[in-house]
Amino acid sequence: MSDVDYRQGVATAPGPGTANLADILERVLDKGIVIAGDIKIDLLDIELLTIRLRLFVSSVDTARKAGIDWWETDPALSSRAAQCALREENAQLRHRVAALEAGDAESGTAAEREA
Repeated sequence: MSDVDYRQGVATAPGPGTANLADILERVLDKGIVIAGDIKIDLLDIELLTIRLRLFVSSVDTARKAGIDWWETDPALSSRAAQCALREENAQLRHRVAALEAGDAESGTAAEREA
């Protein structure tokens, strides 16, 4: 049996109300959604190309719960990760320079002893 709004003269169907785009997006981000697919190109039964696509749409919190946090360690996406990468590279370069300088100092000392 449908409800009737007598002021408008319109019958409405009972059941859940219509959800707007914001509600749908909130539900998807809260729970997460996985979309998977393969694209395969063959020519005369010879596989030329296979592309596997996996898409996980969720909020950051939901992704973290799923163990996904690669954006935090990717220097292209995180300024904190970029700074960490630069610090690490700087430390490695300083270590290499120190090793080279120590090698030059030792070879210079050995040359002085021989002379």
